[in-house]
This record gives sequence, C-alpha cells and structure tokens, in this order.
Amino acid sequence: MEQRALGMSLLGYGCMRFPKKGGHIDMEETEKLVLRAIEGGITYFDTAYIYTGSEEALGEILARHHKRESVRIATKLPHYLIKNLDTLEKLFQTSLKRLQTDYIDNMLMHMLPDVDIWNKLKAMGVDKWLEEKKASGQIRHIGFSFHGNADAFIELLEAYPWEFCQCQYNYMDENSQAGRRGVQRAYELGIPVIIMEPLRGGRLTVGLPEKAKKLLSQRVPTWRSEAGIREAASPAEWGLNWLYDQKEIACVLSGMGEMPMLEENMRIAGTARIGMYDDRDRAVIEEVRAIVDAKIKVPCTGCGYCMPCPFGVDIPGCFRHYNNRAVDGWFSSEREYLMTTTLRAKKSYASLCRQCGRCEKLCPQKIPIREKLAETARVMENPIYKIARFVSKGMFRTGKR
Repeated sequence: MEQRALGMSLLGYGCMRFPKKGGHIDMEETEKLVLRAIEGGITYFDTAYIYTGSEEALGEILARHHKRESVRIATKLPHYLIKNLDTLEKLFQTSLKRLQTDYIDNMLMHMLPDVDIWNKLKAMGVDKWLEEKKASGQIRHIGFSFHGNADAFIELLEAYPWEFCQCQYNYMDENSQAGRRGVQRAYELGIPVIIMEPLRGGRLTVGLPEKAKKLLSQRVPTWRSEAGIREAASPAEWGLNWLYDQKEIACVLSGMGEMPMLEENMRIAGTARIGMYDDRDRAVIEEVRAIVDAKIKVPCTGCGYCMPCPFGVDIPGCFRHYNNRAVDGWFSSEREYLMTTTLRAKKSYASLCRQCGRCEKLCPQKIPIREKLAETARVMENPIYKIARFVSKGMFRTGKR
C-alpha cells in the first residue's frame, strides 16, 4: 500500500469504532481485524485517550503478537483536561501504559479548536513539554486534530511548526470544516494531512439518499473503465478515491468494524493513485452533491461574505450543522454543533445573534439570515444541547481553576 508521508499507509485504521459486544470492545473480533489490517499493509493506527477501551485493546493486541514495531501509533491528548504540566504528564503516562509502549509515533492535541486555546496551552508550557518528549524519543511527531472552519484551521497551521494535522474532509465537506482551502494550505506549508470522517461515518455510503445511490450504481468511473472493468464502483470507492486522487492527502482514516469493510477499503487503497479522477468523475460527484443538497434547510454556500459577525456567531458553520442534520442524523449533527460552536474559547452558536441585520446586507444568496439563525437555534440548541453545554461548562477554560 502506498505511503505518501511519515511512513503512514495511505489507508489508516481509525480505532474509535472497534467492534463491541455487550457494551465493551469485542477483543476477539478486534484482534482479527487489526492483524488482517497489518497483513494487508496498514501501518497507521489512530486512537485517543478518551476512546473508551481503545488504547488498551490496541496495546494488548500489538504486544501479544509482537507487532509494535510494524505499525505507527497515533493517540491524542485531551487538551481540555490539561490544567498544568503535572496533569499533562499523567495523561501521557496513562496512554503509554494502556498502549504497552514507551513511545508514541504521532501525538496529537485532540480537538484543538482555535489559536486562543493553543496560546493558553503554550503559556502553560505545553509546547516545550512536547518538544522535550520529542527530544527524548517518547514522541516522534507532533500534530493536532481539528473540527471547525477553514480560517481557524489555517491560523492553527501557521501558529506552530506542526509535523502533521488531522481534519474532517470529504466530498460533501469540500467547502466546509477545514475544507479544500485548509487542506491546500497545509500542503503548501509542508504539513501532511490525515483525513477523518472520509465517508461521514457511513453517511456517504449506506446513508446516501436512494436517488444518489442509484446514480452511482449507473456510472462506471474512469479509473475502472481504463482498467477494462465495466462494473460500477461502490459509494465507498467513489468517496475514498475522491480523497486519494488529491496529492495533498497523506492518509485517510476509516473506522472499520467489520471484515468485509476492511477488505473493501484495503482493495480500494491498494489501487489508488493521484490524478485518478477526471472531469467526468467529478461531474458525477457534483450530481450526488446536488441530490444531497436538495434536502438542506438553508441554501448557504459557505462563502463567508456575511462574516465576521459582530456578536461572534459562526453563521456558515451554524447553517452547515443545521443542514447536515437532514443527512447525518440528529446525534452526529448535535455533537459537531456542540464541538465547533460551543466547546471553544470563542463561542459561536446561533443564539448569540442579536438580529442586527449586517449579515443580510452582505449575503450574495439573499438568505434571511436572522430568521434562519433563530430557526437553527430552536432546532440545534434543544434541551439535550443545553444539558451538554451546562455539563461541559468551563471545560475549555484551559489553565483556569
């Protein structure tokens, strides 16, 4: 399998979705999957401190089969739990113990939301701590994972000499989240990009509208026809190859909880190459986007002309999550809304709107933004959201007591 940067396989294993049984990780099935993945050429395994049971499961399997040196382990430090360098050290040592290793290949600051939080962490000495761990060999590469908009992503990219980064990116998020603009900026800076949610947790496969599924089943992509294959590609193949086609992408994570999914994804990655998409293939994806977009509530293109909001509302971001609710379901959209508008130093949720109307004068789509923000707040900031916001209050006040 191709490796484009830092010894990472093109397809990486997302360990958050290890198969479960009785509410706990099914070690028997997980072991089969991990060993088959390694056999199939996957070298990059991504876990996190907060993924319940994931670090322990991965560490046990690698140790039992003496596979630690065959893979690259990525795990994440929850910055929102860091109060001082002592707690940081405890978090790190816990991850090492769980993973049964004395070093981490790729260490990420988990869900780093913006430069303000990073600056608070730096003021605490976190950057120096990371560099000391790297000098000692306990951490090999330093990066961050991100949920949010392109501007915040680019600011973070430029705030520190990161060695890699991780963001959500897929053909439906080309102009949202970090987006193509953020991915290209990372590439310009020489920062390898790792992709999460390449298929939106299955919503760009089994979760696609039937009309979109039918369209994909009727079109034979260029990369197949050139190989003499007359069969249509699966939605997963369309989505993953849309990413593999781009030179800016170093690794694509997939949470493969079943053997057939793992086998299909390894097959796709095994034949992937930069430039495999042509204009005909991109036209098919545009048709799929149009079908999905027909379900949206607000015709926002994410252009950003309405920004900045004088009251801090991330107008395109709020609308994106509201629109995604129709495709991604309430749980996923609520989680993303909470993470990207609320669990950050600078709050940006819809109900911060004070109805000034400045945004509507600037919107090229002539969207009644004030009305739609109020609608977004009614739907997205429901009782469950309010409970989660209350429970997490203060979580992102890094370094404060």
